[in-house]
Amino acid sequence: MNIAIIGSGYVGLVTGACFAELGNKVICVDNDIKKIAELNKGIIPIYEPGLEQLVATNVKKKRIRFISSIKEAVASCEVIFISVGTPSLDNGEADLIGIENVARNIAMSMTDYRLIVEKSTVPVETGKWVKHTIQTYIRHKIKFDVASNPEFLREGQAINDFMHPDRIVIGVESKKAKDILVSLYEPLGAPLVITDIKSAELIKHASNSFLASKISFINAISRICEKVGADVKEVAQGMGMDKRIGLGFLSAGIGYGGSCFPKDLDAFINISEKLGYSFELLKAAKEINQQQKFFFLNKIKDALWIIKDKNIGVLGLSFKPNTDDIRNAPSIDIIRSLQMEGARVKVYDPCAMEKAKAALDKVKFCQDPYDVCRGSDCLLVLTEWDEFKELDFLKMKKLLKRPLIIDGRNIYDAEKMKKIGFTYIGIGRRWSKANA
Repeated sequence: MNIAIIGSGYVGLVTGACFAELGNKVICVDNDIKKIAELNKGIIPIYEPGLEQLVATNVKKKRIRFISSIKEAVASCEVIFISVGTPSLDNGEADLIGIENVARNIAMSMTDYRLIVEKSTVPVETGKWVKHTIQTYIRHKIKFDVASNPEFLREGQAINDFMHPDRIVIGVESKKAKDILVSLYEPLGAPLVITDIKSAELIKHASNSFLASKISFINAISRICEKVGADVKEVAQGMGMDKRIGLGFLSAGIGYGGSCFPKDLDAFINISEKLGYSFELLKAAKEINQQQKFFFLNKIKDALWIIKDKNIGVLGLSFKPNTDDIRNAPSIDIIRSLQMEGARVKVYDPCAMEKAKAALDKVKFCQDPYDVCRGSDCLLVLTEWDEFKELDFLKMKKLLKRPLIIDGRNIYDAEKMKKIGFTYIGIGRRWSKANA
């Protein structure tokens, strides 16, 4: 098929590259002229494992190209995915101006039937407004369909998630739209959930909100574990072996971040309130997530006593491993709070340091984890990169001013670290307190 992807961010670029890999001809559109110029030079603006090679392969096969003209894309593509950003407004509501602008431009560019598909995460009933906008601005009596096809791509695993999805959700109003999308996704052989547009929109927000709540639940359990001397990793293991619960998203830590969970939770709370329902469960999940950062900061204070003039090393900046994304990363708030109390902070992350340089002032960016350890009064682990799990702990111990590790992601074996001679403080672990 001939497919247009409007918006070439994390979702749009991965979606476009994967559709091209399946044999379709794809046009990726973005109004950021600089981004389009870089993509046409083979420069990928985001870090996502495997994406650079996937794009290069399909550019070579002439199955994907990058332009800035919506009109040109609409003229040659029957299926048009809207994949622009929907950032949060100050009140938590999703900002849909990008969606409206794209819908209007599509309407003014159409000369024949087109299927317009919401790929961005949007509030329920957005499809109705997309349809209304196109009907308002369309210049001729041209038939079209609107559909919802929410994405479920995890940063760091996005290509695998696209090619091997748990399910594909399709919200449609016509048989023609259904047949087109079913045919498009047929090569993946994945289970299809075919429903109406509003239900499809809700599935995305409900899914992300549930997962965010699951993370907040295990973080709340970690607080109980510390009070009674239990181990949250063992509690999570025992819970997760129940097939009704599962182990996914049961890792206690310093809270979730990224562009999806915080934004989608806020949006779903706002949507619910507009519909007359106060979603107290989601409000509590959000509050627990915020508290977890302060809980971690208090651990640092308990261990060091005085923060001012201390040298604090940080491993990990991205909100999760295998991405360079620092949006809503707990690490940024934690580092800024330490700096406000007078700490000197040095950091290392395998991928996110360039982006972090624009967000953090007066931080020393180090060449490797050992440079972070050298002369530091303590070492904080804020992202669970695999690289950090394979370090030379004896070398780290010699480089640190004192052998103190405060692990915000529970990536190390607490008893092993204690035997090596570290004061090891985790989240909800048996050895979680500074005086343990």
